Amino acid sequence: MTLIERHRAVLPNWLALYYADPLEIVSGHGRRVTDSTGKSYLDFFAGILTNAIGYDVAEVSDAVRKQLDSGILHTSTLYLIRSQVELAERIAALSGIPDAKVFFTNSGTEANETALMLATQHRRSNQVLAMRNSYHGRAFATVGVTGNRGWSASALSPVRVSYVHGGYRYRGPFAALSDADYTAACVEDLREVIQTTTSGDVACLIAEPIQGVGGFCVPPDGLYGAFAEVLAEYGILFISDEVQTGWGRTGEHFWGIGAHGVTPDMMTFAKGLGNGLAIGGVVARAEVMDSLTANSISTFGGNPVATVGATAVLDYIADHDLQANAAERGAALLAGLRAIDSPWIGDVRGKGLMVGIELVKPGGKEPAPEAAVAVLEGTRARGLLVGKGGLHNNVIRLAPPMTVTADEVDEALDALAGAVGSL
Repeated sequence: MTLIERHRAVLPNWLALYYADPLEIVSGHGRRVTDSTGKSYLDFFAGILTNAIGYDVAEVSDAVRKQLDSGILHTSTLYLIRSQVELAERIAALSGIPDAKVFFTNSGTEANETALMLATQHRRSNQVLAMRNSYHGRAFATVGVTGNRGWSASALSPVRVSYVHGGYRYRGPFAALSDADYTAACVEDLREVIQTTTSGDVACLIAEPIQGVGGFCVPPDGLYGAFAEVLAEYGILFISDEVQTGWGRTGEHFWGIGAHGVTPDMMTFAKGLGNGLAIGGVVARAEVMDSLTANSISTFGGNPVATVGATAVLDYIADHDLQANAAERGAALLAGLRAIDSPWIGDVRGKGLMVGIELVKPGGKEPAPEAAVAVLEGTRARGLLVGKGGLHNNVIRLAPPMTVTADEVDEALDALAGAVGSL
C-alpha cells in the first residue's frame, strides 16, 4: 500500500490533506523543504505559520539537544520547571498586560479553550461574543465560537455565542465604507448585539487581530480599540487570539493587537513560539488567571523540552530583528502581488508576513474556490508551497518563515504570477 492509502485507512476522513497527490516532507533547511521523491520546495506556509524561523535552526536544535542530554523530557507541572518559569516571565513582560500570569498548553486550540474557561469562570457567565468568519480551534468550546461553518461541524457548545461584524472586510454590508465609517458601523453592531442577543453579563469577546483560517482578513487599525470601549461599559473581558499574529509576524507590532491601541485582558499564543515544538498558552491579568478555584495541572504543557526550545526561538527572533524583516519582506510581497494584473484576483491584503490573495470569478466578487485549488497546484508544480483558506475556500494564504530573504520573495512572486497567469 502507498502512504496515502495507509493514511486513508487509519486516519479520519475529515483530516484534511493538500493537493490531488499529497506530499510527504522528509527534510528541511532554511526556508526550503524536500519531499520523499527528492523534490525541493520554497515553503511559504511554514507548517501553517508554525515554523516561524524556518527549518534546521542550530540555536533551537542545540537547546533541545542539551535538554535531551539531561535525561529529562518531562516532569509535569507538579514540580518546578526552571525553563517554564523563565519563559513565563519573559512572555508576561512582552505582553504588556499588568501583573500578567502565564499558563502553558500544547496548542492554540487548548490555549483558546483555557481562555474561554477562565473568562466564563471569572464573569460567572457562559455568554461569549465572537467574530463572524473567525476560527479558534477544534475543541468543544472553540468550535462553538468559530464563526465559519466550514470549520464548525456542531451546533452543540458549552457557551452561548453571539457573532459581530468587523473581521472580514472584503464582503458584507459595510464593505464599501471608509475606515472610520466601517469602524463606527461595527461598533454600533457590537452594541446592538449585546443589547438584543445577550442578557448583558457577557463573559468575553474573543477575536483574532487578523483572521487566519478566514483568509488573512485585516480590519481597520483601531477597530478592536473601539470595541474595547464598549466592552468596558459592560465589564466584558477581551481575549486577543494571537496564535497566528504573535511574535512579530505582522511586522508593525510584536502582537497583532498592537495595531488597535488596546491592551487585552488575555492573549492566547502558540504556533510560531515553538518553531515546530508543541507549545501554546494564555497570558492574562492575574485576577483573571487566578479566578479558577478548582485544582488543575497541565501534563505536557510547558514541558522542559518545549520551553527551552521556545526560549531559543524568542532569542533568535530578537537577535535577528525578525519583526523588522517581516515588515520589509511583507511590504515587498504585498507590492509584488498587487502588481499582478489578473481578473481572478479580487483582493490582496495582509500585514507583514501574513498575506492573503482572494480569488474571484472575473467581472465581480463571486468566490472562485476552483481557482484557489488551481493556484495551490500550480505553485507546487513551480516549487512553491502556499496555503489555502477563507470562508469560501478561495483565498491563497502566504506566511513564510520570518527569516525569508528578498530573493526568496522574488522567487515566490514569480511562481505565484505564473500560477495565476495559467488560470
